[in-house]
Amino acid sequence: MENDSGGFSANGLRRLHDVLARHVDSGKIPGLVALVGRDGHTHVEALGTMRHDGGAPMRRDTVFRMASTSKPVAVAAAMVLLDECRIRLDDLVEPWLPELADRRVLARVDGPLDDTVPARRPITVRDLLTSTFGLGMDMTALGTPIMNAVFERGLTPNLPAPMPEPDEWMRRLGELPLMHQPGQRWQYHISDDLLGVLVARVTGRPFEEFLRERVFDPLGMTDTAFHVPDDKIDRLPTLYAPDPRTGEFLVWDEAKGGRWSEPPAFPGGGGGLVSTADDYHAYFSMLLNGGTHRGRRILSRPAVELMTTDRLTPEQSAARNAMAADGVHISHGQGQHGGWGFGMAVRTRRGDYAPVGQFGWDGGTGTSAYADPVNRLTGILLTQVGMSTPDSARLVHDFWTTLYQAIDD
Repeated sequence: MENDSGGFSANGLRRLHDVLARHVDSGKIPGLVALVGRDGHTHVEALGTMRHDGGAPMRRDTVFRMASTSKPVAVAAAMVLLDECRIRLDDLVEPWLPELADRRVLARVDGPLDDTVPARRPITVRDLLTSTFGLGMDMTALGTPIMNAVFERGLTPNLPAPMPEPDEWMRRLGELPLMHQPGQRWQYHISDDLLGVLVARVTGRPFEEFLRERVFDPLGMTDTAFHVPDDKIDRLPTLYAPDPRTGEFLVWDEAKGGRWSEPPAFPGGGGGLVSTADDYHAYFSMLLNGGTHRGRRILSRPAVELMTTDRLTPEQSAARNAMAADGVHISHGQGQHGGWGFGMAVRTRRGDYAPVGQFGWDGGTGTSAYADPVNRLTGILLTQVGMSTPDSARLVHDFWTTLYQAIDD
């Protein structure tokens, strides 16, 4: 336990520790790192071990695969370009992403790929930022020809085919029809990977290089990247996806020789980052501070406000809410925020301890990161257990409940 815990009660922090320790002691969560911050004070818990069968202990600087918790961070690169008027919200993406010109749209989501109608309008930057450009991960459409094609072509991470380098990825994406008309419906994930390609093509630089120069380095995020170098690989735990029926720990990814041990062909803003609790705390604290970090401006205040307020119409958000409600055994309330900004969820209704206005997201590798402007707090929870079972989602839920009950004012 490491802390400078102003803003939280001692009893509340003890309860936080005890609840987190209970999850680790259950044998279902090998280890975790949790950081809570408020008004410049932090409290950190590092519990358990790097492997389910023991090994090195978790430490404050353990590096985790962030999965979809990458989204709220990676989107900052596009916001830098908006601030500098190098892109505009309603610019067509075609000049940089010609593969997305002249789109066709499926006549029926579950129909054959050649049964299409013309797109009613071109795709814009705003469509990518709000995840409404017309194609994405749709858990309600599994088994349809379009979702099968997305998986088979390697357009999503860690699924049957590996993701190719960005130009080939774009070529494959451009061969598919959209599932919905541009701007019609929120859809998960693929927009966030597309934004990385857009940033690289607008800047003429690799996505990670631009992110590092404009976001990571100014914030001191020295452990945040799309892979873990050899001199840090011992800080990366084994990643598990427990068997949904038995709970047996199945290895999803080893550290040495694993998927994050070398630079990827595709640096995915939707789920490819690795990071630490302190790095993510620096980023979310910057957002809470209106875009500044230690007197240095990273993003404009209006850019932060755009990112962290709901951007969806009721019609667009219907699928967003359905994903959370239909996956309640995984989300345990954390998915049911109501709104979506740029790259992250935004709470528009109060369904548990967190207030309206909280923003952030969770990751399928057992990660969670949110900031709360009402209570001026950040919370980061990192573990190495994928959400193939409800165990890590329950941990996430209990972390946020105990964080909020620890507030002392």
